[in-house]
Amino acid sequence: MFSLTSSLTYYLYQGQSDMRKSFDGLCGLVQSKLHRNPMSGEVFIFISRRRNTIKLLHWEQGGFVLYYKRLEQGTFEIPKFNAETSVYQIRWSDLMMMVEGISIRNIKHRKRYSDKCFVNNFVKNISS
Repeated sequence: MFSLTSSLTYYLYQGQSDMRKSFDGLCGLVQSKLHRNPMSGEVFIFISRRRNTIKLLHWEQGGFVLYYKRLEQGTFEIPKFNAETSVYQIRWSDLMMMVEGISIRNIKHRKRYSDKCFVNNFVKNISS
């Protein structure tokens, strides 16, 4: 079954991608440039030089799935990258806005509850 959800982790490749690459070529980029395992179940996002095409590579049980979208007009907005890291994790909501053509540069995410905060506080209280 084809499924991309907010429960998955998404990584955006920072370089310009050759959209002629298919499964093996994109897996090579994931391993060599992102230093990730393409079979991890994470989703890897590649955008063309002209920013009018996007590919998402995802490993599902039994094989790879490649999602591909080409815009007939307009471009995909690429978020600003942190120069210190070669891996850029992107939120599901930001990916959806990017695909739909909504500008994500000036969006501010409000603070929300996170299981990670709960676990960190729980561990601190236990160890005290």
